[in-house]
Amino acid sequence: MCRAGRGGALSITISTAGHVDHGKSALVEALTGVDPDRFAEEKARGLTIDLGFGSVLLPSGRSVSIIDVPGHERFIRNMLAGVGAVDACLFAVAANEGWMPQSEEHLRILELLGVSHGLIALTKVGACDADIAELARLEVEERVEGTFLAAAPVVETDVVDGLGLDGLRAALEELLDRAPAAVDQRRPRLWVDRVFAARGAGTVATGTLSGGQIRVEDELELWPRGVAVRIRGLQTHHTPRPKVGPGNRVAVNLSGVAHQQVVRGDVLVRAGQWHLTDRFDASLTVLSALDHDVSRRGAHAVYVGACELPARMRILGLEALSPGETGSVRLHLPRRLPLLPGDRFVLRESGRAETIGGGTVLDVDPVLPASRAKPDLSIDRVVAERGWVEADRLVLLTGRRRPPDVGRWVVSPALLEEARTRLRSAVDAAGPFGLDTAGLNSRDRAVLSLIEDVAVEGGRVRPIGQSDPYESHRYTAALEAAPFTPPDPEAAGVARSEVRELVKRGLVVEQDGVFFAATTLEAARSVLADMLADQPDGVTVAEVRERLKTTRKYALPLLAWLDGHGMTRRRGDVRIAGPRL
Repeated sequence: MCRAGRGGALSITISTAGHVDHGKSALVEALTGVDPDRFAEEKARGLTIDLGFGSVLLPSGRSVSIIDVPGHERFIRNMLAGVGAVDACLFAVAANEGWMPQSEEHLRILELLGVSHGLIALTKVGACDADIAELARLEVEERVEGTFLAAAPVVETDVVDGLGLDGLRAALEELLDRAPAAVDQRRPRLWVDRVFAARGAGTVATGTLSGGQIRVEDELELWPRGVAVRIRGLQTHHTPRPKVGPGNRVAVNLSGVAHQQVVRGDVLVRAGQWHLTDRFDASLTVLSALDHDVSRRGAHAVYVGACELPARMRILGLEALSPGETGSVRLHLPRRLPLLPGDRFVLRESGRAETIGGGTVLDVDPVLPASRAKPDLSIDRVVAERGWVEADRLVLLTGRRRPPDVGRWVVSPALLEEARTRLRSAVDAAGPFGLDTAGLNSRDRAVLSLIEDVAVEGGRVRPIGQSDPYESHRYTAALEAAPFTPPDPEAAGVARSEVRELVKRGLVVEQDGVFFAATTLEAARSVLADMLADQPDGVTVAEVRERLKTTRKYALPLLAWLDGHGMTRRRGDVRIAGPRL
């Protein structure tokens, strides 16, 4: 539902509910001026078959969108598509018939879906005397005791006589005041409950928007097709809008998809904002009125949003659930849906054509085997089961953001402490040369920032205060002692890993398999500059070798390095000055 704040343009979306032929559609038409029965078959039979829609403008200037649902048990799946995304209802009970089977089933379905607000219309009071109407009122109050409708106002109505319509509008005003504002989480989701082709506009999908705002020209994705679509236009209450907030009924004109490709139960979301899942763990409450236990056996169907899908079910930790019992289940779907923990669903058994229960989605990406899973809505559980979770990924899995514990990850406390202890031990074991960060993964490198008594310098991790042996390494000293006849690392007894670190730091340079101190290269550059100042036409390798008092083995790599860095250039058999000399 949506409320923009007092004094502003306010809106609420509700659904009707109640037994067949208890006057739901007539009530909607009397309030909105629109006959919600759109099909010729509905008018011929006097029976609502599919969803109908209307809106009523209240005296305060606020509006209410109404989804009219079928009351007949044969069309319960259409009823479920209409109530899947609302939080309030207009519950109709005919005074001349009283509480009936679908009155009970609709009430239980609304409870399973978490509907929390509503009002009751006692309809057709003109068709019975006052005593019968009063008995019907008392029965309704008794039936809804202990439910979300227990404190709901009961308004006596009769659309033939126009009785109670003003009172119903006043009750709708009060309902709008009581209803909580829709939360804008900046991640819109629109379950499609109707689709058609509008002349000159193309594909139009309708639904009740939740989770966030959408605007004209927004790019969305249509699932399960995974098709990218663009919003060409938006309407609420038949009025064009540049943007629409959560809680509103909305008609979305789409480009990028033909209307034949869109069906009820499809869903529009923003790309990258949802985890799409074909299995989830959930709580399941079995209806107490059921006359048998519920087990994994049977053909089940899940109803979530406006979607109906067959499902395979496994009860976690038990073989079966008894009527009135609540337990955990894992449900497997034939296709992926954008779901979040907290989403509500209804479960029906297709073979028996009965509603058996419903509940709340707890985990949209279960990682533990069903035999070990103990799902709940706790973020701590999600993190503990995964150990390390990227903060952005955690939002997709839970709908809630938690600051990272280290780097970009949220980490279970036990694993974080284990990583910290392991790394500190590795630093100690590395000795004075330190722990090479190149051998660490991205998680370990992030954890280093949490270890207070170590420092990272030159790609090595050491305890704070420990001297860096590479700053005055014996091999660097040996190379500097014999700059133009440098010793080989193996002859000097230096490990290759140490040499690699010296090269990485720029203290030692390797050229053609020969190692030189960095200071040697600067000295060689200076010598060549002096020689070429005296001999601008160039110097030979032999002349360089003689000047440096070295051999060809070392003179050639030195000249190759100087050539490569633009300090000299080779011209035939001589070297001349380069652009960087």
